[in-house]
Amino acid sequence: MLPFHLAANYLLYRLRAFKLHGVHSPFVFDLYQNVILHEGDYYSYALIEELRGALLLEDRAIPVTDFGAGPKAGLKKNRTISYIARTSAKPAKYAQLLFRLVAHFQPTTIFDLGTSLGITTSYLAMGNREANVYTFEGCPSIASEAKTNFDKLGLQHVQQVIGNLDDTLPQQLQQVEQLDFAFFDGNHRYEPTMRYFEDCLSKHHEHTVFVVDDLYWSAEMKQAWQEIKKHPQVCQTIDLFYIGLVFFRKTQPKEHFTLLY
Repeated sequence: MLPFHLAANYLLYRLRAFKLHGVHSPFVFDLYQNVILHEGDYYSYALIEELRGALLLEDRAIPVTDFGAGPKAGLKKNRTISYIARTSAKPAKYAQLLFRLVAHFQPTTIFDLGTSLGITTSYLAMGNREANVYTFEGCPSIASEAKTNFDKLGLQHVQQVIGNLDDTLPQQLQQVEQLDFAFFDGNHRYEPTMRYFEDCLSKHHEHTVFVVDDLYWSAEMKQAWQEIKKHPQVCQTIDLFYIGLVFFRKTQPKEHFTLLY
């Protein structure tokens, strides 16, 4: 059952959301019909979900430092692999959408702001095996587990960036020429989310795609999403409730869509 604040926001989302017939932008119509709503299967799905299933059964505990939002932020405690897999990885529906977005747009430089055990990162990486995928994780013990999982899937093009995202993100941005795709899942507070967004804007271009996770996870994330939509450099957004897509296509009108997913 959804928490009350999420349930209330979800009800509002359902009241606002369009289906396909309500989309008048050719770019968004094509994306919605052929990528977002695509129901076909891919070999990569089975490989990653098999790994997820194994992690969900793993009772081994590792020491974890929480760098995210909430009352437990900064605390160290032991957590089982199964608990981390259950609470941190994106559900298959949304992780597989990330795969399809990468497969569709074929970005060559991808930033994943929040590795965890690497399930979502693996979907991003398998969407384009020719891409340079940089995945950011604050906790060394979790990063070590993710590395093992990347090796199991043969994802040699994933580069791990370990440390506090406040420090590692600006440093890594200096090392890349441009940023084609970014998934924001590293912190669920307003100020860090907006700061990471602004940092990544320094390397964006007209065809860059940003994906923001957990739009309605908290009042702060809801505020951040509203600010992102109003940002002068943002041209189009798509609200899918649990994630939001951000585009910078200046050749098209500034529009914001809430689409049923």
